[in-house]
Amino acid sequence: MSDNNFVVVANRLPVDLHTAPDGTRTWTPSPGGLVAALTPVLEKHNGCWVGWPGVVGDAPEPFRTERGVLLHPVKLSQADFEGFYEGFSNATLWPLYHDLIVTPVYDRDWWHVYREVNLRFADEVAAVAAEGATVWIQDYQLQLLPGILRQLRPDLTIGFFLHIPFPAPDLFAQLPWRMELVRGLLGADLVGFHLEANARNFLALARRFGIEVSGEVSTREVTAHLELNNGRRVGVGAFPISIDAAAMNEWSAADLGGAERLHADLGHERTVILGVDRLDYTKGILQRLKAFEELLDTGALNPEDVCLVQIATPSRERITSYRKTRSQVEEAVGRINGRFAQIGAPVVHYRHTSVPKDELRRYYRMADVMLVTPFKDGMNLVAKEYIACHGDDSGALVLSEFAGAAVELTQAYLCNPFDIESIKKALRDAVVGLHNQPEVLAERMHAMHAQVMEHDVDLWANSFLDCLEKK
Repeated sequence: MSDNNFVVVANRLPVDLHTAPDGTRTWTPSPGGLVAALTPVLEKHNGCWVGWPGVVGDAPEPFRTERGVLLHPVKLSQADFEGFYEGFSNATLWPLYHDLIVTPVYDRDWWHVYREVNLRFADEVAAVAAEGATVWIQDYQLQLLPGILRQLRPDLTIGFFLHIPFPAPDLFAQLPWRMELVRGLLGADLVGFHLEANARNFLALARRFGIEVSGEVSTREVTAHLELNNGRRVGVGAFPISIDAAAMNEWSAADLGGAERLHADLGHERTVILGVDRLDYTKGILQRLKAFEELLDTGALNPEDVCLVQIATPSRERITSYRKTRSQVEEAVGRINGRFAQIGAPVVHYRHTSVPKDELRRYYRMADVMLVTPFKDGMNLVAKEYIACHGDDSGALVLSEFAGAAVELTQAYLCNPFDIESIKKALRDAVVGLHNQPEVLAERMHAMHAQVMEHDVDLWANSFLDCLEKK
């Protein structure tokens, strides 16, 4: 048994492997909301992170990051990756939990691999966690892990947090292995969600399966519990995740020149609209492009005065629905530029690549309008990162009402991403407001900036861990 008193478990380690032409291998911090949220917490707790290193069939020995976090790799084979990650996690659970935007695939072989990988993770965690350690399990790929760990190591304090939406009971009930997943989650001492609505869905599901529920869901405290037959109580609460807002704000203030040069490259007088997303069918990228195209077509926006920058990070490209999404998005980009761009002056600037953090922050600071239009999102940290980069109250946020962030960022221009007219109205109002009502936009941004700065990643982590400690 190891001496790690605090262990985070996630599908991925917070690093990516890069191999130089001479064969030298280096690990660099990886992008992503979960990594950004958890790394500061681990640093403060001098913790251990257990996860897959992102390389099939290869796992290095445990090592420490430059900032002192111990990384403990879990090895996955190609078959594991295909069945556990691409299959059950992202072709079964992901679409099911996102309200069937595409149809989930219920494959028994994928389920068997998902279960076996969760067992493997449990063995690794049991080996690295100290007696009585706190283990914080992250997200939908590891929903069996709390229950398995409860059997292997009853001495552990176990928390589980879901970073994506939790569906209504009628949708969840489609899953052939629904009871196995519920039993897995019930191994935790505390189950956390972003929103009270997600937590209420989980409680309703528990009632449906005959589990006694006491109390009502609250935010950042635990007043709802599941009462199990063996006498255990499982806490359930809502803990809206956030970002390291202070660091984001300080960096953007110190790099105004870089943002201004980036804006100048796109045109000093142009209003720059920005989208930053994984290239995922849940993100609504195609719909926002169609809305932008229609605004150009009707003359509501002038292509000489405005441009759209869309950064689309590659994601799960072997899965059919993701390949289809990329094809549709890139076709729309080409069509819009073909219709409205001038030679040397695209009206849509499209990048299908990962972007370094510093460069991404520069894009946030440069953008006049941020466009965040997912069909469904657990939270969406991009919206909060944009707000944090505008401490001078500049800019405007167009936000889907189905993003978890919409519950907190009520001063955004909210839209229904399923309704092209709704996106058009919100986007046009934001662009026009920049020029006609700058003081109104400044008030809205000021309120959202204060919200993001106060409710940061430390509050998210500390409120969850405090509740877990009081279990």
